[in-house]
Amino acid sequence: MSYKNLEHSTDALIEVRASNLTEAFEVAGKSVIQTIMDDSKIDEKTQKNIVVNGKNLHYLLYNWIEELIILTITDGFATKRFSIVVEKEPFLIKAELFGEQIDIKKHGFKVEIKSPTFHEMEIDEGEEIRLKYLLDL
Repeated sequence: MSYKNLEHSTDALIEVRASNLTEAFEVAGKSVIQTIMDDSKIDEKTQKNIVVNGKNLHYLLYNWIEELIILTITDGFATKRFSIVVEKEPFLIKAELFGEQIDIKKHGFKVEIKSPTFHEMEIDEGEEIRLKYLLDL
């Protein structure tokens, strides 16, 4: 279960590898937070529950990433840890997020993510799950 940043000239192109969909979406969420800020300094003071829907796995991944960007950038919530359940019929994620309100001095700020994109998005379900997605910076 890991992610890596792939070569891209202007945006963040990320590849996730995990043993199942739940782990893959958790790691994808972690990659979003770590692109925005240093999550090692986030404390688990507050818990939020969210539900994210999609008409298929690609839309579910897009909507999951978009919701995390909104929670972080717009609502000011810094997520340390996720506990999620991914369902395929219907396509949805039930998530508990643990973290605290953003404190820029404490958490730092690396870069603002404008949005996820469908460009270069790939989801492979084989022996392992592989996600690839582009974050527009």
